[in-house]
Amino acid sequence: MSGSKPDILWAPHHVDRFVVCDSELSLYHIESAVSSELKSGSLRLSEETTATLLSINSDTPYMKCVAWYPKYDPECLLAVAQANGRVVLTSLGQDHNSKSKELIGKEFVPKHARQCNTLAWNPLDSNWLAAGLDKHRADFSVLIWDISSKYTPESAVATEKVRLSTGDAEAGLVVTKPLYELGQNDACLSLCWLPRDQKLLLAGMHRNLAIFDLRNTSQKMFVNTKAVQGVTVDPYFHDRVASFYEGQVAIWDLRKFEKPVLTLTEQPKPLTKVAWCPTRTGLLATLTRDSNIIRLYDMQHTPTPIGDETEPTIIERSVQPCENYIASFAWHPTSQNRMVVVTPNRTMSDFTVFERISLAWSPVTSLMWACGRHLYECTEEGKASSLEKDIATKMRLRALSRYGLDTEQVWRNHLLAGNEDPQLKSLWYTLHFMKQYTEDMDQKFTGNKGSLVYAGIKSIVKSSVGTTENLRHSRNGFDSQADIIQYLSEERSLALQLCGWIKKGTDLDVEPFLHSLEQEGDWERAAAVALFNLDIRRAIQILNKGASFGKGDLNLNVVAMALSGYTDEKNSLWREMCSTLRLQLNNPYLCAMFAFLTSESGSYDGVLYEKNVAVRDRVAFACKFLIDSQLNRFIEKLTNELKDAGNLEGILLTGLTKDGVDLMESYVDRTGDVQTASYCMLQGSPSDVLKDERVQYWIENYRNLLDAWRFWHKRAEFDIHRSKLDPSSKPLAQVFVSCNFCGKSISYSCSAIPHQGRGFSQYGVSGSPTKSKVTSCPGCRKPLPRCALCLINMGTPVSSCP
Repeated sequence: MSGSKPDILWAPHHVDRFVVCDSELSLYHIESAVSSELKSGSLRLSEETTATLLSINSDTPYMKCVAWYPKYDPECLLAVAQANGRVVLTSLGQDHNSKSKELIGKEFVPKHARQCNTLAWNPLDSNWLAAGLDKHRADFSVLIWDISSKYTPESAVATEKVRLSTGDAEAGLVVTKPLYELGQNDACLSLCWLPRDQKLLLAGMHRNLAIFDLRNTSQKMFVNTKAVQGVTVDPYFHDRVASFYEGQVAIWDLRKFEKPVLTLTEQPKPLTKVAWCPTRTGLLATLTRDSNIIRLYDMQHTPTPIGDETEPTIIERSVQPCENYIASFAWHPTSQNRMVVVTPNRTMSDFTVFERISLAWSPVTSLMWACGRHLYECTEEGKASSLEKDIATKMRLRALSRYGLDTEQVWRNHLLAGNEDPQLKSLWYTLHFMKQYTEDMDQKFTGNKGSLVYAGIKSIVKSSVGTTENLRHSRNGFDSQADIIQYLSEERSLALQLCGWIKKGTDLDVEPFLHSLEQEGDWERAAAVALFNLDIRRAIQILNKGASFGKGDLNLNVVAMALSGYTDEKNSLWREMCSTLRLQLNNPYLCAMFAFLTSESGSYDGVLYEKNVAVRDRVAFACKFLIDSQLNRFIEKLTNELKDAGNLEGILLTGLTKDGVDLMESYVDRTGDVQTASYCMLQGSPSDVLKDERVQYWIENYRNLLDAWRFWHKRAEFDIHRSKLDPSSKPLAQVFVSCNFCGKSISYSCSAIPHQGRGFSQYGVSGSPTKSKVTSCPGCRKPLPRCALCLINMGTPVSSCP
């Protein structure tokens, strides 16, 4: 409206109508676009909406500002202020049955003609209309009109000198006597009524912001400031007001009206409009001159300020509704964060400001996000398999099943984890074998072998250098010429035991292991282990049994038949056919079997580097068939690969040592499973490993997770489990009490818990109760009360308690 720039207003009660005003008033109806083609006479506002022109009003020239009547009226009643200070009531509707028909055309005329800058309807008493005018030395600048008042007779206005309105002006509709006159010898640039009280009016005067109380017009509350333009009240916080001056916005709290509570970042160009969002708490939009950007300031809720200088938190961002400069904008009264903008050439755009999306994870892995007034929640599907679930969900379910707490049959912990992860299975079997062989070892070997077991196979094979015996074997089913060299030492036997191939003792019989594999239905692996132990007949027997068991794989019969024709001749047709067959097999153990049979003695890369064969089987194979130098190189290389990959099968090689912590760190980085890391490191690690910062970090994070899930009892069980395996983690037994007479504290070296009776109160406890030897308070020398817990916990009569 200033100059030639148009302004735009939403109808307060017709949510599908708005008016554009510059030299004339144009009423538009907005509707959803049902198709991509525009109707005749429609304007495209966005991809979803169009606008249709309903009517035009050109009866009020020299418009300076417009205000929409706040009550529901079918004729769209508007107050229009003119350059001569007159305020005219007009309409854009044609409903002749309207109750406000008699108001249309009514004029309110000031004593002295001058420009009217602003209009404001009282939101509670809608008959009151406030007008702010320029300064006149003999007149008031704030006039409050009662639109229901009777008009002034013709004779009273006959001598009016200045009358700019044209046309037949029914003189009987002219009112010259305002209800209230305020702000003498001053100029009013902006106005707004305060919603909390219909008698309070906030005015932006020439040099100050003033609050007028209509119950006592001789007094006003004011504050000197330059920010007197565009005063507007936050619809959700009636004590918060915004105003501006040039490029700076001031936010006021009417309860502390001495100075602004917040001054927003100054803009390089002068501001033309500020407006609070009517559907969103604390969201202020600002527009600068010759700009296509609207800046948004989100006033966030803040805690109670410690001092008077504390400013509220704001989030600032910018939106660009269109490419051209924006002349004005208007928030939609009901649609959330929606506005219509208009350019100087009356091009309009319908635009929705999308909220920032706030994300929040719950401790039980539910994802919650807020967008505007909507709250969305995303949870994992209950039908998802264990391997597809998030690691936090897995750890939570494992905690409920007491995963990691089975210290008798350690291998069973992988079953408590769901028995779906082969790496966890390998880990817990490794820890089980380490614990089993350490406990059953002869007492005289406890010092050296016990620590060697938990140091892993890498350390074990290094200690065997120089003690290895090589044996030449021709075993069951092989030709007499097929002598294969195997290597044996006490350390290699210990490694085979940790791999699970043989039991304790000097007997190298793998039959119990083969029997367990047959019970699990792992026929290919059982046949391969039998073959690697040079028992080809047993391997063929296992394959035939697997082919005939239940819905067995008939291909196992074919492999068994191929094995039965084994010959050691290098250029035989059997070798040629087996080499071809190996490439067509999918099972890694069957491939490894033919790689073993077709390899030269001492060159077994086809077995050792078959990635899908279990690490423990490849290591056991290497311990049987590689010389010391080859074995150490292979173990070193494999250990490094598993450490880098964070593969838990590598704990078999690294043991619970510093290398094991490095491997576990890679595993945690890859999966986030601090639960397994904590339980594993507590299982048998030496004290220096348990004191590693990474290990302590995993343990504390897992404890915090249990607390976040409110698994208080599970966390207590974990703490008890931890204190058993790591006695250094157990807190010292202490009790702290204070004297109720003098307030001084008494620290007991023992852990007695005084009775909470006359004289003392307990404020910290740990440990188990015993008798106290303290008899009086060291501060005030008051005697101690007798210990009631002596009777409860120790069976000592209270009368005999010292």
